[in-house]
Amino acid sequence: MRVGTFVLAAQFPGQGQGEALHRAVRTAEVAEESGLDSVWLAEHHFVPYGVCPSAVTLAALLLGRTRRIRVGTAVSVLPSVHPVALGEQSALLHLTSGGRFTLGVGRGGPWVDLEVFGSGLAAYESGFPESLDLLLRWLREPEVAAQGERFSFREVPVVPRPDELFDGPPHGPEVIVACTSPKSVRLAAERGLPMLLGMHCGDTDKADMVALWRRHALAAGRSPEEVAAAGHVSAGVVQIADHSREATETLVKAMPGWLKQGLDAHVTIDGRHRAMRDPVAYTELLCALHPVGPPRLAADRLAATAERTGITRFALLAEGSGDLAATEENVRRLGAEVLSLLG
Repeated sequence: MRVGTFVLAAQFPGQGQGEALHRAVRTAEVAEESGLDSVWLAEHHFVPYGVCPSAVTLAALLLGRTRRIRVGTAVSVLPSVHPVALGEQSALLHLTSGGRFTLGVGRGGPWVDLEVFGSGLAAYESGFPESLDLLLRWLREPEVAAQGERFSFREVPVVPRPDELFDGPPHGPEVIVACTSPKSVRLAAERGLPMLLGMHCGDTDKADMVALWRRHALAAGRSPEEVAAAGHVSAGVVQIADHSREATETLVKAMPGWLKQGLDAHVTIDGRHRAMRDPVAYTELLCALHPVGPPRLAADRLAATAERTGITRFALLAEGSGDLAATEENVRRLGAEVLSLLG
């Protein structure tokens, strides 16, 4: 079982953006001190839902401040960046951190980001496979050229080469893909890339997505050994308290205000209608699905998810209280009181 923390750099009502970023950095530092396996960094633009606009930049800072813990992006939004630029940054972090960096990528949403960065709606609706394949080639080949619909350039050398960290076959940073639909599951499976599955869905849905990934991966010619070893990641929420009611009340008191202001701030590029979740109902759902409660309950829920889905890597949002001291305590209790129960 590999348990890490998921850092959104969430800006709660009444807080400044610097305050949210400071809490994000401290969460990662305390996660390493507490024995957690990893820290996963979200990326958003122009909204208080999360005020980190570059997960790979924050990852660089945290890799420099830590010595053991893995740091991953969850995720870098691929339609908003050039895959070669992201590949160069990822290779740099992989080499300079001694292999502690994981690159998580995703399609994002049809947000105004696409207009601001000039990538356009097509990059979101149809361009993700081309961007992903170019990124993977950059991380695996010594020279790369492109002749695609969105990217076209002459052959250039890959510098720095991410495979120079290890002897033997080429090996760069781990790459995972955020998956929310059968289409994205198939895309990841055919390329042999593990999935990051969101906190909004429960064990049954995640088990179904893992089973679908396995079918597509085998059909694409991936070996049974590779399929069995895939390190999928389950995102969730964690809040440790002596009693379940106390943990739930902490989140229900703080999270709906953040969710409402954060989700309401998203603007679509084309004015399409957006269905919004009820913030209180969504918070209550997260409390029911994830390790929210006493240490024994939290450990049991993580173990149950692993048994039902086969997923043994977790990225758990610990900042749901919105308070720095409470977040630090939450992470420390996760490390000291829950990990020991999981063995």
